[in-house]
Amino acid sequence: MNDLLELMVDQGASDLHIQVNQSPTLRMSGTMTPVDGPPLSAKDSEELMKAITSSGNQEKLKTSGGADFGFAYQGKSRFRVSVMRAKGAYGMVLRQIPNDLFKLSEIGLPDKVKELISRPRGLILVTGPTGSGKSTTLASMVNWINENHDGHIITVEDPIEYFHEHKKCIVTQREVGVDVGSFSDAIRGALRQDPDVILVGEMRDLETIEAAVGAAETGHLVFATLHTTGAARTVDRIVDAFPADMKDQMRTQLASSIVAVISQVLCKKKGGGRIASFEIMVTTTSISQLIRENKTYRIASDIQTGAAHGMIGLDAHLLSLYNRDLIAAEEALTKSQDPGPMRERLIESGAKLSN
Repeated sequence: MNDLLELMVDQGASDLHIQVNQSPTLRMSGTMTPVDGPPLSAKDSEELMKAITSSGNQEKLKTSGGADFGFAYQGKSRFRVSVMRAKGAYGMVLRQIPNDLFKLSEIGLPDKVKELISRPRGLILVTGPTGSGKSTTLASMVNWINENHDGHIITVEDPIEYFHEHKKCIVTQREVGVDVGSFSDAIRGALRQDPDVILVGEMRDLETIEAAVGAAETGHLVFATLHTTGAARTVDRIVDAFPADMKDQMRTQLASSIVAVISQVLCKKKGGGRIASFEIMVTTTSISQLIRENKTYRIASDIQTGAAHGMIGLDAHLLSLYNRDLIAAEEALTKSQDPGPMRERLIESGAKLSN
């Protein structure tokens, strides 16, 4: 197991897959790359699992069929691990979490974001599909606040991914299932712990959403994630989590509490590696009204015309990455929200696309 972890760190792999009848496989720059060697037997995968899984998590694996946890490897990196049973055998996926935190500029976020995360209150949502770099973006934002403002930051995660040292801020990191029973319990508890900033690892149920929005409304800066793409879909997903008789109330609360929605996808970078593309919605009076009146379908046009407020559409940002020769035209098209117009814009920019 140590050899495989060393290989991940040396190669800069984002993930390691352990499955029976397949040799260990690394994901590098988005591409699956098997490690040289024979396929793993059921005994091999069980031994690899036991090498890094605590007895408590092994017990959880037996009773519920899966366990998630994080661990540090020799001060070189941290890993988020998901262990599962599959066809009666054990499998694992390890996600590498680098020790070094990125600067906001290094992940491609504009300076305007620093103004947004300096707000004293409100809800900032970082959204995107699984594996799109949301955790990295959030960690970079928290680190910037930690280095530039004083206060108390509370993070609620499952599991804890990036470790934050106390810098200008005191940072309290709580792990669901270890330090606290649930996300919603942790948020409610946080309100009694003199927080300035609360990070919610995932808004996965109605209780957590209610608690997070409530915390933002009562004068705290709250960061949270959702597995959605685009600002309009994000607002709709939150509202749709509530029963019909509560939807209007939630729209009103969101209209007044959302500061920004940052939606991202990871693209394969030319020459290797990956690069994030962003959609940034900054809440204006107009957007607040659209949320309140259930006209989220019109948010996209406000984003297109909102450059003065620091907004950018995902497709516009993808086109910018293509024009700077950072990603291929096919990659821009694949990741776009509206492929028809995107294809036309790429062709206008000189791209040669397959039919």
